[in-house]
Amino acid sequence: MMSREGSEPPSTPPSVKPAGPATPAAATAADQPAAPAGAAANTETPATPAQAAGDAAGDAALSAAALNASEDDPAFRVFIDSLSYLKPDEIALVREAYRFSQMAHRGQTRLSGEPYVTHPLAVAGALAEWHMDAQAVIAALLHDVMEDTAFSKAEITARFGKAVAELVDGVSKLDKIETQSYQEAQAENFRKMLMAMARDLRVVLIKLADRLHNLQTMSAVRVDKRRRIARETLEIYAPIANRLGLNKLYRELQDISFAHIHPRRAEVLSKALRAARGNRRELLKRILDGIRGRMSEAQIEAQVFGREKSLYSIYRKMVEKRLSFSQVLDIYGFRVVVRDVPTCYLAMGALHALYKPVPGKFKDYIAIPKGNGYQSLHTTLIGPYGTPIEVQIRTQSMHHVAQEGVASHWLYKDSEQSGADLQVRTHKWLQSLLELQNTAGDTAEFFENVKVDLFPDEVYVFTPKGKIMSLPKGATAVDFAYTVHTDIGNRCVAARINYELMPLRTELTNGDQVEIITAAHANPNPAWLSYVKTGRARGKIRHFLKTMQNDESAALGESMLDQELRTLGITPAEVPVASWEGLVRAAGSKSMKEVYTDIGLGRRLAAVVARRLLAHEELPQVERGAPRPSLVIRGAQGMAVQIAPCCQPIPGDPIIGSIRKGQGLIIHSHDCPMIRKARSNDPKKWIDVEWEPEVGKLFDVRIRVTAENVRGVLGRIATAISEGGSNIEGVGMEEKAPGLYTSLNFTVQVADRAHLAQVMRILRRIPEVVRIARERG
Repeated sequence: MMSREGSEPPSTPPSVKPAGPATPAAATAADQPAAPAGAAANTETPATPAQAAGDAAGDAALSAAALNASEDDPAFRVFIDSLSYLKPDEIALVREAYRFSQMAHRGQTRLSGEPYVTHPLAVAGALAEWHMDAQAVIAALLHDVMEDTAFSKAEITARFGKAVAELVDGVSKLDKIETQSYQEAQAENFRKMLMAMARDLRVVLIKLADRLHNLQTMSAVRVDKRRRIARETLEIYAPIANRLGLNKLYRELQDISFAHIHPRRAEVLSKALRAARGNRRELLKRILDGIRGRMSEAQIEAQVFGREKSLYSIYRKMVEKRLSFSQVLDIYGFRVVVRDVPTCYLAMGALHALYKPVPGKFKDYIAIPKGNGYQSLHTTLIGPYGTPIEVQIRTQSMHHVAQEGVASHWLYKDSEQSGADLQVRTHKWLQSLLELQNTAGDTAEFFENVKVDLFPDEVYVFTPKGKIMSLPKGATAVDFAYTVHTDIGNRCVAARINYELMPLRTELTNGDQVEIITAAHANPNPAWLSYVKTGRARGKIRHFLKTMQNDESAALGESMLDQELRTLGITPAEVPVASWEGLVRAAGSKSMKEVYTDIGLGRRLAAVVARRLLAHEELPQVERGAPRPSLVIRGAQGMAVQIAPCCQPIPGDPIIGSIRKGQGLIIHSHDCPMIRKARSNDPKKWIDVEWEPEVGKLFDVRIRVTAENVRGVLGRIATAISEGGSNIEGVGMEEKAPGLYTSLNFTVQVADRAHLAQVMRILRRIPEVVRIARERG
């Protein structure tokens, strides 16, 4: 329904509810409500028992007559006729479900004025075309009952079984929370549907059929709402259909959505396409006859037919390549359907003898199927008058899977093997969704990761052992590492692509052989999030960083609380266990680690927590003017302790720490000009800190070198920095008119102030260097 995900809200609120449980066979007249919405319920004078009995009998008779009349509806008769593949008892249950749906939606109409039950009937009809089982067809008939009527999941379970009720619940929208925005509600409902889909694939097939019928019948809906629903379909539902191999449905969803978003463009393109059919009829016939003749000469039994590109795919090609319609030459393609796989390759050879192939345009999706199970040979030939011809060669079972995807498992017996392979692929994808859900921080992040994974363009790469891995286009070596295994991704430091060492951010291309180099102490880098493509990699990196940040923040928070307790004249060991337990309860945390984490991330002040911890303890007298203990840091606590980029303090510099909510401890030098005002405004957020004697880490520091503008001076300066045991992280030059002197800005890595002084002394020995200074702020 439009109010939730593209369907129209019923124009009358639901008011029917059964008086009690009944068997399916008895759910015709006995379970009908006494009157339509707004009739008997609005009367003010209570009826006598005799009147009530008479009214109930009359209403029941009217309801039964209405139901019998509805079963004479031509649409219903066509629907029932399409269920010939089901057993008679299953068809009887489907009839019962239709009567139940009609009763539940009685009094409700679509915005077009049609009875609301026409919508679930159309959705069920679509599932019948796929030869779905009776449970799925019944769930399609009832898919809006839980959401738009007074019937509950328990009542559907009692009448039609638990499996049907679970399917209906999977496609039903969650109750909207008042504080949720439309985007939040959409993401949460999408998450719920995908989780239900991971348990039972039939959920998404019902949802896709529901969305298709809503798109087809949106003429009475507001234009802005139509466009929003159509965009949502292009972004989410069409890619899901493609991911499941439902190519026919995928094209239909795209074309209808395109017509709703850009009606004028769709109309103009449609007219141009109709004109092109007439103009190119002779050419297409000549090509078609040529292909059929060649197959006959080669004694290959084949079905050959032309195919027309979808309107949306033509439009997208025009936009992406900046072409006019007349410049799009491959509007028409051809399919050759043969008996078996070896014949596919024979047919390709025969076609290459008929028309010359375009180099680099051959793709073998039989040997390496797409992620959605699609298999075919693709080749582009140069036809008559230099016209490019796209040809797809496949077997009959491959053709069924290509058109109907996972639905071919139910629809075609000859596609059982291909369908089974596709079921396995789909199951793996659904399991990856569950994994994404477990590692995602929130619903919005999960939604974002899944949308990334739905885009269909793929590259195929090889492991060192020759295994083929499928990744989205634009995927990097980091994506490959996480696809192999989470631990490989977390520990990767470099990649060897086609036997050459390459950075981890290198984008992979078809045919690359990729080997990942790992190190035991390596960790994911937050910068990876800026270039990874797969939702799996993104989710795993975020999960690791969040866990690492919490662990480091807990250690920092414990140190900060220890410092505050010592300031109050007591050590943590002297605090009674009951006081620690009371603090955890008062903070609403599950453990003391959570309290430490909150302190380390700046969500709680260590001073406040310390005083609350010792609220009932007698504190020792602390001498006035006694030095406050400093917090000792190594500078290598990772995400919990960050070195301020403004002053870039290094060991040996006097330092002070600032707690920022959600960021942890930020270390500044005492004389940093950026913090003077902040220190005086809020002194409680500043903590005395000092460097650990042996830090064992390199720190970035900026220096400015002014030197004579002569040949080779930059090389001599770089050599001197290297001789001083320092590494150059960055170098830049002021953009000024060339003169006698130039200023060079270096970011170098040093261990402490003594190391920096040593580097600067070596630089001063260079005759061309006239000035050197450390940069701050």
